[in-house]
Amino acid sequence: MRIVFMGTPESAVPSLRRLIDDGHEIIAVWTQPDRPAGRGKKLRESPIKQFALQWRLTIHQPTKIKTSEAAKLFASHQADAAIVVAYGKILPPEFLNSSKHGCINVHFSLLPKYRGAAPVNWAIINGEEQTGVTTMQIVKELDAGPLLLQRGTKIADRETAPELLARLADIGAELLSETLRELQNIQPKPQRDEEATLAPILKREDGLVDWSMDAFAIERRVRGLQPWPKAYSQLKAHRVIIHKATAERVAQSASIPGQVIEARGDRLAIACGDATALRVMQLEFEGGRCLDARDFMNGVHLKSGDKLSA
Repeated sequence: MRIVFMGTPESAVPSLRRLIDDGHEIIAVWTQPDRPAGRGKKLRESPIKQFALQWRLTIHQPTKIKTSEAAKLFASHQADAAIVVAYGKILPPEFLNSSKHGCINVHFSLLPKYRGAAPVNWAIINGEEQTGVTTMQIVKELDAGPLLLQRGTKIADRETAPELLARLADIGAELLSETLRELQNIQPKPQRDEEATLAPILKREDGLVDWSMDAFAIERRVRGLQPWPKAYSQLKAHRVIIHKATAERVAQSASIPGQVIEARGDRLAIACGDATALRVMQLEFEGGRCLDARDFMNGVHLKSGDKLSA
C-alpha cells in the first residue's frame, strides 16, 4: 500500500518500522515540529522524525494542520491509507476521506474504554487488570470510530506506564500489520458509546499525592503518572518525587495520613488512608538525583513522626 504515516513519540516507531518491514511504500511521514527540550532548550527532533531520517523518508512538520495548505498537501499524497499513531493533533474533517481507505488509528486501549490522550496512564491509575490495543477508522468524534481489530494484554502488578506503553507499542505494530493484511475482510464494528470511558490529558496537579487515599491507590498513581507529572508531595518545604513504592496493610494507629511511621534501615513507610501505608523505595527532591530510601533518609535525617503534605 501507499501509506502516509502520522506519529510523533517513541511509541509510534514500532508501527512505522513494521510498515517498512511489510513492504508498504511510505510516501510521507507527518510528525510534530521540533520542540525545545532539556535545560538548554535546544530544538529536539521527535523519535519518529529521527527514524524517518534514517530511512530517508519524506517528512512534513506543519505547525498547524487546520489550514487549506495542509489539507491540499495531505490530499496530494494520493495515499491508499493514512496510519495515525500518537500524532498529537486531532485531524480535521478534510483529512479523513483523502485516502482510499481513510485514516486508521492505532490506539493504546481496548476501545470504547479510555478514549483520549492518556489511556495507558489512566488504565494503571484506575487499577485495570487488562488493557490492549485497538485499530480503528478515524471519525470526527475523538476515538469514536468503528473498530477494526483488538488485542488485549494483562497489566503486570509492578508495571509502570512507560513499561506498559513500550509493550503496547510492539503489540500495536503487530496488530497494524494484521489489520492492513486483512483490511478487505474486516467488517468494521461500531463502538457502543454508552460503554465509553475517558482518559483525559494529564495535568501537573494530577501528581499531587492525597495521603488520605489508601496506599494501593497511591501506589498505582506512582506507576501510572510516569514519566510525567510523576507522583509528588511536600517534605520540609521541598517537593519530593516518589519513583518506586509498594502498598501495605497496617494495624490501625493514631498516625495521620502523610506521617512517616517507619524510617530506619531501608524501610520508609508513610501512613495512608484505610489502615494502609506506602513503603517508598526510591525518591528524590525535585531537580536532584533519584535515591534509594536509605540514602535519601540519611541525607535529610528523616524520622518517624515527620509529615509529608500537599
